[in-house]
Amino acid sequence: MLAGTGAAQQAPAPVATPGAAAPAAEPDELHQQVKAQGERLDAMRSQIAAQLEQLESMKRTLAAQEAQYRELRQAVGMDVLDRQRAGNIRAAGSSVAALPMPGDAVATAAAAEDTQPVGQAPQRDSRPPEVAPIFDQPGVLTPRGKLIVEPSYQSGYSSADRVALVGYTIIPAILIGLIDVRQVKTTTQTGAIALRYGITNRLEAEVRIPYVYGHTDTISREIFTGTATDRVFGASGHGLGDVEATARYQLNDGGADKAYYVAWLRFKSRTGRDPFEVTTDCVQRCVQNATGTGLPLQLPTGSGFYSVQPGVTWLYPSDPVVFFGNASYLHNFARNDVSRTLLLAGREQLGKVKVGDVVDLSVGMGLALNEKASISIGYDQSWVGVTKQNNHTVAGSAKSVLGTLLIGGSYRLNEKRTLNFTLGVGVTRDTPDATVTVRVPMTY
Repeated sequence: MLAGTGAAQQAPAPVATPGAAAPAAEPDELHQQVKAQGERLDAMRSQIAAQLEQLESMKRTLAAQEAQYRELRQAVGMDVLDRQRAGNIRAAGSSVAALPMPGDAVATAAAAEDTQPVGQAPQRDSRPPEVAPIFDQPGVLTPRGKLIVEPSYQSGYSSADRVALVGYTIIPAILIGLIDVRQVKTTTQTGAIALRYGITNRLEAEVRIPYVYGHTDTISREIFTGTATDRVFGASGHGLGDVEATARYQLNDGGADKAYYVAWLRFKSRTGRDPFEVTTDCVQRCVQNATGTGLPLQLPTGSGFYSVQPGVTWLYPSDPVVFFGNASYLHNFARNDVSRTLLLAGREQLGKVKVGDVVDLSVGMGLALNEKASISIGYDQSWVGVTKQNNHTVAGSAKSVLGTLLIGGSYRLNEKRTLNFTLGVGVTRDTPDATVTVRVPMTY
């Protein structure tokens, strides 16, 4: 009994336990959970990578905008102004302490990253600033591949008084002979079309074709000839003027407080009717035994001489104005075997004729009123040499000085058209009294 009992105790009967099959199913469930977590991690990694790529794109955009902002500040001279202000603050002994902000650390880190070259900075515009043009030479060159068509109209008026004493004196202030008093009034109108094409961003070519109309009234009273009435002699002429061709090249890249220089070369033809082709009236209006010349029956439309004119235009931006000017030298080529037509007398041989060269200097300043309108004021002065015939100075020819005060304005009508207006007022006796010029450059 005891033995059976002990045997029974040593080999107890197996007892069924609920969930005994669970250990076989646990690996599959864990595998599914790990797989799901891996998929979520991959999705998060893809999302983070997309966000990082978007952040890098935003950084490149920000760097490009900051570079453009620095270029704009340099163009308007803000950096120079900030340095001057900082210098004034240090000179005054002032100290400004900035309160720390919560985002300073992030801003500092971002600034440190921005110092590294990221992306490509926009191309800097190296062209001079635009001002209202008051001289013949524009300061801003035509961009590469662009064509500018510039119709213009110019009207000028001049008047001069002349007293000619023909005779001799036996004692001071007593004249034996003829006194001729003349008043000459001249009106000139010129319509022109100029074509400018940008070969490169620094080089342009221009052709200008003018059409000239002129009218002159000469009022004269010959004293001591038995008449007390004024005589009026009028003459006019119109036609094609002297065609000009000009090339301009920008020599350097300027900037705020740094000058721009544009060199140019102009060639003038003699396509217009010259003074030797018109008929001179030496029967009705000539002062006999004096100069031997009279007045033309028609006015010429050209100078009658080929000319070449090199020059330099400079512009100096100094916020808020732009200073500019020109310096040039006009050389007129001599003509041989020149002759003129005299009324009822045929042709008169003059031989070799050389008109005087011209030195021209001008200076001005421009101010932009807003994004569309600007004004300019300047002064132009020319020194004209004497005229020579057969290497001898022509009787009555003298050096002259032409001084003109110029006031102009410019208004941008739209993206491609601008209206320019210039008023010139003569300040010397040899200069036209008033000259008005209107130009409308159109870009294509």
